[in-house]
Amino acid sequence: MLIETETTPNPATLKFLPGQAVMTAGTRDFADAEEATASPLAEALFDLGDVSGVFFGKDFVSVTAGEGAEWRSLKPQVLSVLLDHFSSHAPLFRAGTAGDIDVAEDGDFAEDPADADIVAQIKELIELRVRPAVARDGGDIVYRGFDRGTVYLAMHGACSGCPSSSATLKNGIEQLLKHYVPEVTEVRAA
Repeated sequence: MLIETETTPNPATLKFLPGQAVMTAGTRDFADAEEATASPLAEALFDLGDVSGVFFGKDFVSVTAGEGAEWRSLKPQVLSVLLDHFSSHAPLFRAGTAGDIDVAEDGDFAEDPADADIVAQIKELIELRVRPAVARDGGDIVYRGFDRGTVYLAMHGACSGCPSSSATLKNGIEQLLKHYVPEVTEVRAA
């Protein structure tokens, strides 16, 4: 089995492509070792000690190195864990956990029902134009809400904590949404 590795815009994160599906639907972000207990793979990656984040996408795993860790020594360890997991066909999540629930597009606050058409347009643009581009960089972006012209989005995986994520939100996603949905005045990280 060959696992390809790609860099991401976030220098602390590498994207690993095992050549097979990782998640059949949705994505899952693990920000710490406690969250990772839902997944034997995520837990094994955090057990390496120098990992500060794990993200499962459709066909990739993004791993974020902790502060002070060097990819030169961490990368072979991560590859070993991934090879063991995928070659053994082990389950991605432990049975009986809520770990395999997709990252949902649920708003963090109540939206005005009068904005339903606007919200539908925003969600469609994010799903069709934004999420595929962000996934290529080893992350995901999730709709969190719309309130009085402001769109709230959550960044996951390589995009979370990436030095260029605020530029991506403001210069890329905000401009795209403003162009197609005139009611959008601003995009903010949730």
